[in-house]
Amino acid sequence: MEVRDAVEADAGRLAALGDAPAETMRNLVHDRTVRVAAEDDDLVGFVSFDARRDAVHVTQFDGRPEAVERLLDEPARFARSEGMAAELLVEASREELRRAATDAGFREVGPGPRFDGAPTVKFRLET
Repeated sequence: MEVRDAVEADAGRLAALGDAPAETMRNLVHDRTVRVAAEDDDLVGFVSFDARRDAVHVTQFDGRPEAVERLLDEPARFARSEGMAAELLVEASREELRRAATDAGFREVGPGPRFDGAPTVKFRLET
């Protein structure tokens, strides 16, 4: 599995993975740090994140669980290098992504906000 920076040409494949419009994913590539996991020219996962004053925030991620676990190392590594914590939200019903977050070292810290009526769970990684 190759992990690399996302490029604008990945927007369509990111949209399919993240169930979002291609234009939204194109903007994501421009506005955030976005890393992708690829196997044989197929994208199998992605993570986007940005740093704020208090923590590194994972803004979106999706894909195969093993790819997601590997990709979550990217914001975690950045957080460690900056002496910051890392945080992310997962839809409560996405058990495979919750497990990938836990396997990547994040710990569940409680409920998050609702998105489109769906409950989320907040995870945090102290570095």
